[in-house]
Amino acid sequence: MRYGGWSQDGESTTLLSALGSKYSAEILCAADTPKSAQALSEDIEIPIATCYRRIEELVDAGLLECEGRTLSEEGRRTNIYRRTLDELEVDFCDDGPQFSRKRRTEAKNRLQDQLRR
Repeated sequence: MRYGGWSQDGESTTLLSALGSKYSAEILCAADTPKSAQALSEDIEIPIATCYRRIEELVDAGLLECEGRTLSEEGRRTNIYRRTLDELEVDFCDDGPQFSRKRRTEAKNRLQDQLRR
């Protein structure tokens, strides 16, 4: 099932900007399960400051969301992120880019979490 969206110019610009940033696609791929910024940084081998900047861009664009908080190994509270979609299609038409997306369902998230335990 696909959902339309991001048809406004400002939203299109935010989305394309977030996707165009270095490491954004890698973060989205790695965030198929809930992960902290530190885990994402280590998984794709990028500096933590860069990872935090990309996470902020992806959250602002609606591609990544904070699923909650957990304690880090150092005992600090840290946000846990997961991507919000599995598929994104961009149509570069005369009227400007049009997007369709296949959102991740909560049921799929729960099933995937159970399979990975």
